[in-house]
Amino acid sequence: MTASMTPYLTFRGGAREALDRYREIFGGTVVISTFGEFGMADTPLADQVMHGQLEAPNGFVLMASDVPDGMDHTPGNSISVCLSGSELEELRGFFAGLAEGGTVSTPLEKQMWGDEYGACVDRFGVPWMVNIALPKE
Repeated sequence: MTASMTPYLTFRGGAREALDRYREIFGGTVVISTFGEFGMADTPLADQVMHGQLEAPNGFVLMASDVPDGMDHTPGNSISVCLSGSELEELRGFFAGLAEGGTVSTPLEKQMWGDEYGACVDRFGVPWMVNIALPKE
């Protein structure tokens, strides 16, 4: 499979604890990248989760991150749907379709981690993220 759809939960400083708890429940492996690992080492965000992912033995995947102060975070409305994979044109098309009539918060473009990424809220108010794994140079 080259494309997948994954729930992405957001927290106000509790992403690491939540991912650890979900690992206790579902099993599997948690991989975490912090804000500090991506250029924010000298900030209060340094140890918070920029991106975390749980992969359970049964195939469940759950992603999560901490939301920095100043960004909107409303518990209960703290989920986005993440499309990811390596099918460049297919995923670009999905992003274009989802963004049509909606609001793009992050244009789909190459990011510091090497992938192409964009985020939008579709016309129905559903937040979406698209991450395209680009070939490594």
